[in-house]
Order: sequence, then C-alpha cells, then structure tokens
Amino acid sequence: MLTEETHRPTLFEIFFDLVFVFALTRVIAFMDDRLTPLGLGQGLIVLALLWVCWNNYTWLGNSAVADIGRIRTGTTIAMGGAFVAALVIPDAWPSRGGSVNGPLMLVGAYIVLRIVHFVVFFSIGEASRQRALRIYLIVSLVAWVPLIAGAVLGATAQIALWAAAIVIDYAAAFLSSAYGTWTLRSPGHFTERHCLVLIIALGESLISVNSGVGLATVRGSVILAALLGLVVTICMWWLYYENSAVGAAEVLQRMHGAARDRLAVNAFSLVHFPMVIGVLYIALGIEQVLDQLAHEPVRRGAETQMSWIEGAALFGGTALYFGARLIFLKMTGGFPIWRQVVVVGLAVLLIPAARVLPALAALGLLTAFVLALVVQEWFSPPGRNPTAPLPHGT
Repeated sequence: MLTEETHRPTLFEIFFDLVFVFALTRVIAFMDDRLTPLGLGQGLIVLALLWVCWNNYTWLGNSAVADIGRIRTGTTIAMGGAFVAALVIPDAWPSRGGSVNGPLMLVGAYIVLRIVHFVVFFSIGEASRQRALRIYLIVSLVAWVPLIAGAVLGATAQIALWAAAIVIDYAAAFLSSAYGTWTLRSPGHFTERHCLVLIIALGESLISVNSGVGLATVRGSVILAALLGLVVTICMWWLYYENSAVGAAEVLQRMHGAARDRLAVNAFSLVHFPMVIGVLYIALGIEQVLDQLAHEPVRRGAETQMSWIEGAALFGGTALYFGARLIFLKMTGGFPIWRQVVVVGLAVLLIPAARVLPALAALGLLTAFVLALVVQEWFSPPGRNPTAPLPHGT
C-alpha cells in the first residue's frame, strides 16, 4: 500500500533501526580496537555501506507502508542481513585467522540487503519511479564487482576496491536521481526518519560511557567526564533538531515536485551521512577519555593526555558534524552561514589542544565549546531568513 502525504514512521521501521544501532556499536568497537588513521578509514568505509542500506530502506518506507504485506516481509529479511553484517564487522579487515571469511560475509550480507530492496521496490509498481530504479540497479551491479574482488584479494587492494565501490554506489544514487524520479511521498516521514537516525548516532555517545568505563571502579573524575559527555550529546541534539531540522522540515514540506525530491536526496540522504560520521567519531573520542580516566591513572599514577588520533576523533568529529550542518543549513535555503564557517574552523584549530591538555580537560574544552554555541544560537538562531525565497522550483 502506497503512503500518503501525511504518513509518519511506523513502529516496525523503528524496530528495524535497532539492528543498525547494533551495527553502529560494532563499528565503534572495531575502530576502538584499531585506533589508527587506517582503522578510522576502514571504519568509515563500513559505515558508508551501512548508510547506503539504511537510506534505501528509508526511501522504501516513504513510498509504501513498511509494516504490512510484502514490504514487511522484505524488511524482515533485510534485518537478518543487517544483523549478519554487524556480527562480522570486526573481521571485515582481517588481521587474524578465523573460521569464517569476514569480508566475503559482509559483502554477501550487503548484497542480500540491496537485492531485497530492489525486489520489493520493483514489486510496488510505482510507474514514476521505475526508470530511476533501473538506473540505480544497473550502476549498483557494477559497484558490487569491486566489492567482491576486494573481499577476495584483501590487504591494500581491499581498501582501494571497496572505496571505489562506494564511490560507484553513491554515483548510482546521483545518476538515478538526475535521470529518473525519486518521488518523495511524505516529507514528514522522511525528516522524522533522519531525526531518528541522528538520535541513534547521538545515543552511541552514551553507550560509549559504558564501553570506556567497563567494570572499573567509578571515581569522581569518571562521573564528571560521563556528565560532560552527556552535556555534549544534549547540545549536539539541540543544535540539530531545534536550530536545523525543524526549519528544514518546514522548507521541505512547502516544496513540491522535482525540487522537493532533489532537496530530499541532497540535504538528507547525502549530507546527513557526514553528520552521523562526525557524531560517531565524537563518541569514539569520549570513549577514549573515559577509558583513560577509568583505567590508566590506576596503572600509571597520573592522568594522561590524548593521542593525536584520539584528539582528531573528538574535535575532528566535531568539525565534521558542524561542517555537514553548515551545508545542510545552506541547502535548505535562506540561512546565514558565515558564523558556521567560523565554528568549523575553531573546531579544527582545537585538535592540537587535545594533545596538550589532560584528557578530562580536553573533554571539558569541547563541552565549553558546544555550550557556547548553544548559548549564542539561543539568542541568535540560524533560522530561515523570511525575506529569502525558497529554492527554485517550489
């Protein structure tokens, strides 16, 4: 059954997202185990594959009601594929032998997710979308070749081939949008789904508290760091939802036709990905701070500083989040962005501070930074300029 303009996310879609919560947790655990620039890059590639799948099923749920008939059956099968993919993420870049081939298992689960999506989407029979689906399918098939080849070859070839596959996969989405029609049936459903996925990513910052502390004895410094992490998470949510998402949702709701479809693809399907990546890197950085406070002082007798890669995750993730938010604000029209450019620049400049300051002080600096931005935007929000026209085509 096709959705109506007033359609909203179903409970089954939220249930589907729980599998991706598990997958995101596994990716952060993987990057924590391999905390190097290479490990962060490998984690990013896996996250890009997960985002393609989540995004596809979000468009599917926007077109047809997700909790009835063949849509529910297909989505249930997809949940199994996503769960298997999440399980094998730690072995996606094998450094040790195992009883299963992790890369091939991940690629196989990914392809199952994609095939189910295409089969169900074609079965809906929405004539206006058939051309876009055919283009998307043909180009995606090309992307699966380097994915499989990379899983077989491994080592450096795996990184290069999987990165190329992701570029082709994202090009498939762009080409299908440029030469076909991705009709956005319910703007409210679409914006809510993206709000929910960002909340899921922000939740990883809270999960990271448990991962960082573990079963170590909780001391005052650990409690303080955990509270600082909570404040950062709340600020990130407020800056997105209150001062970005609400206005953007109103703009999307007021648009029609091809202009609305393009905005949905560009501002939500594409730009939300680096925003989510930024939040997950911040969560990884918070986890490192808590791990040091909970364990390392006991062994060394003094609080340690963050490494360059840990500081880059904490403040670089912040810069990535605000950079993507800047683009999001710009795309949704009429927002002044010069202050946002300054914010991104300051976040980048703070990366060296994480290397110099004690870990708790570095987290405190990040908290003060985002709190200051919240206060500034409380009095001067980056709301829509009422004199600015909506994007062309409304």
